[in-house]
Amino acid sequence: MSTVRAEPREGDVCLLRLDRPPANALDETLLEDLSAALDRVRQDPSVRAVVLTGAGQFFSGGFDLNAPRRDDAATARMVALYRDSHLNLLTLPKPTIAMLNGHAIAGGLVLVLACDYRLGREGDYRIGLNEVAIGSSFPRAALEIIKLRLTHARAAELLLGAALYPASQALRLGVVDELLAAESFEATCLRRAARMAAFPREAYAHTKAGLIAEAVARIATETREEALRGAAIWTTDESRAARAAQRAKLGKRP
Repeated sequence: MSTVRAEPREGDVCLLRLDRPPANALDETLLEDLSAALDRVRQDPSVRAVVLTGAGQFFSGGFDLNAPRRDDAATARMVALYRDSHLNLLTLPKPTIAMLNGHAIAGGLVLVLACDYRLGREGDYRIGLNEVAIGSSFPRAALEIIKLRLTHARAAELLLGAALYPASQALRLGVVDELLAAESFEATCLRRAARMAAFPREAYAHTKAGLIAEAVARIATETREEALRGAAIWTTDESRAARAAQRAKLGKRP
């Protein structure tokens, strides 16, 4: 069963819903499923816009901190999957709208930022890029997406402060373009997506490609060795201790 569900909607819109309970956390399966779903909508002429959201109370909680430790080969595979799936989303030549429905933490918030247009629901949930606090490095793809979407000041606040914020701060931080009332949230997101779906395809794709070209080029220059050096930060004693403390705080296994 796929961890990413594709749901057709009116106006040539496809809703992709991350569905890996309880937190839609990122692992190899979810990233593979996301890339496969994006490949399908990329090739499907009947899909003219994509809405990305999460099932339940989470958009995504980021990397799965309870995943088994990876050996060198598994780490290299995960690094490549992360880069390729995020490039697939970032470069999709169709409108992509993030429907931020719940908690978006760390890598989950990067997925939000990888979308062209971002709409958030008013409510009691948290957002943030807390990787530094839990001893995690940022893949080149993640950093370039963040730098593409956010001002330097807001990126520094989120990345180096490593705090989690209430959803009410999403607009100030630049994470979303609008915060919408819960009762009309999904309908408004789908309506905005249908509006963008009606734009001429080639004009949209050409303009989008120009806007993201420099970020995509910088992601492409990262070598395998550079990516693995960044990933190795996860394995330091201090980083492991920080994640163990985070799991204990959340009541998970040590």
